[in-house]
Amino acid sequence: MNTPQLETLLKEIRQCRHCEEFLLDGCRPVLQASSHAKILVVGQAPGRKVHATGIPFNDPSGDRLRDWMGISREVFYDSSLLNIVPMGFCYPGTGKSGDLPPRPECAELWRARLLAQFENTELLLVIGQYAIDWHIGPTRKKTLTETVLDWRKYWPSTLILPHPSPRNNLWLKRNPWFEEEVIPELRKRVASIVNTKK
Repeated sequence: MNTPQLETLLKEIRQCRHCEEFLLDGCRPVLQASSHAKILVVGQAPGRKVHATGIPFNDPSGDRLRDWMGISREVFYDSSLLNIVPMGFCYPGTGKSGDLPPRPECAELWRARLLAQFENTELLLVIGQYAIDWHIGPTRKKTLTETVLDWRKYWPSTLILPHPSPRNNLWLKRNPWFEEEVIPELRKRVASIVNTKK
């Protein structure tokens, strides 16, 4: 059972309409949060399919992420195991080259208060540029590739990941070391946490 503070905060977040004027598809905050979870997944913002279903990472990106982690949908959506908290909780809409960035107001309003409720986090997965900027900040390298390549610097409490979107297939092809070296370590780490919890 969550703490009363977290339950109250989640209710506030799910009722938030702060950015409504900027969201053509309307507000629908999507996240998964529990005070017990030991793995925290930080993405960018919901895509169109996630917005439609209200289920985080319920898309091809989520399929790849679950494969990287070596877990099933059932485990992934068990809130006692995983918190899934994107930088922006609502679908920001589509721009010329894909989805728009997360609304910055979301992190300013909610992020610090929410993260303070996650005292049991043992593994933080940081996915994509905006999540890296917030969670890694000045310790990051100049490029995403360099930052991901430096993964041992943050391991085993944190892992920086490229976005698992099919749009990144070319990056994965150009950087085979990621799936050869990093993914096996991620799977072992996730398995140890999930099995301990169970």
